[in-house]
Amino acid sequence: MAFTRATGKHRGPSRLARRGVGIAGIATLATTGVIGTLASPALAADTEAPSLEDTGLNQTVVADVLADTVSAQAAAQEREAVEAAAREKAAAEARRKAEARAKEARLAKERAAREAERKRLASFQLPVAGSYVSTGYKTGGSLWSSGSHSGVDFHASSGTKVVSVGSGTVVEAGWGGAYGNNIVIRMHDGTYTQYGHLSAISVSVGQTVTPGQKIGLSGSTGNSTGPHLHFEARSTAEYGSDINPIAYLRARGVNV
Repeated sequence: MAFTRATGKHRGPSRLARRGVGIAGIATLATTGVIGTLASPALAADTEAPSLEDTGLNQTVVADVLADTVSAQAAAQEREAVEAAAREKAAAEARRKAEARAKEARLAKERAAREAERKRLASFQLPVAGSYVSTGYKTGGSLWSSGSHSGVDFHASSGTKVVSVGSGTVVEAGWGGAYGNNIVIRMHDGTYTQYGHLSAISVSVGQTVTPGQKIGLSGSTGNSTGPHLHFEARSTAEYGSDINPIAYLRARGVNV
């Protein structure tokens, strides 16, 4: 069957036909090196075989290559976008975990600080650092109106710093008769402590004090034979409610 080209007003060969001819020509070129020199007389009788440019094969191949390139670029961009999103997600998760760890560390530090402060406020200590008892509790003698010592005396030269043994609120600060300048503190556990014969007072009634806070200076005011600190522990703020101050301090962890 011979292939002939339509003439006149009839349409030229379809794209499929052109492509078929182009492919046949390329195949022949690959084997003989000559385009369009087929043995078929009918084909030879036709006009000169269309070139690659006439067949549109170049345009089709280029279009296909461009389409493949665009698709590959789009796929690469999509992969890059997915990978970038994954990296950002991982970075955000790492930041979240780091922030959570930092927050937990901060909260732990705050809890530790609160606990340390709670323990400090609940602690007790000597009213005169490094001192010792020079006159014991219930020591008898004419020096005391009750006939015995209602507290203990801590050795202290005049002007030595006197501190609150624990946390509490000052309920008396001033002249106390035989006690001279004295301070009475209601402790956080409901008991009371008294500090007598002071040469100076550093706190006022209603003031809150903490363990180790300076409240005055030791002296020899009132009924005293020399500089020292008279210290009492009481169940109430009133005279006569005294309790053993050594047992009181030891029960609260003070080494005395």
